Amino acid sequence: MAKTPYQPPEQSALGQIVDSIVLLALVVASLFAPIALGLAGGGKTDIDFADKSWTGMGQSSLAQALWEKLGYTAETAAPIIASRFDYSFSLPAFLLTAAIIVIYFGFLIYYSDKEYRDVIAERFDDK
Repeated sequence: MAKTPYQPPEQSALGQIVDSIVLLALVVASLFAPIALGLAGGGKTDIDFADKSWTGMGQSSLAQALWEKLGYTAETAAPIIASRFDYSFSLPAFLLTAAIIVIYFGFLIYYSDKEYRDVIAERFDDK
């Protein structure tokens, strides 16, 4: 007995527009939420150099030449060189994020399993 071809659910144009606007709002909100909550930008640490010469700041002769090519002297480049980003991260927060992503994809696969099986059955069962 032939199975009827899979017909995905149809959505109106208004529904597609509303979905697009909601998704756009969610993307913008997810990008700006860390800034609004003060979670973005990580920390900066400042290094105090005893000697504000190029060698005292750990700059090679090539780096020194490039700094000078940009118009910086050792004194004007010192605040830029001394300002370092803090790249530390929290292992529990990382693991929580990874778990949320894995759970989301598991949820996605679990609830779309019926549709996947219908499409696969339609395409490959008769062959």
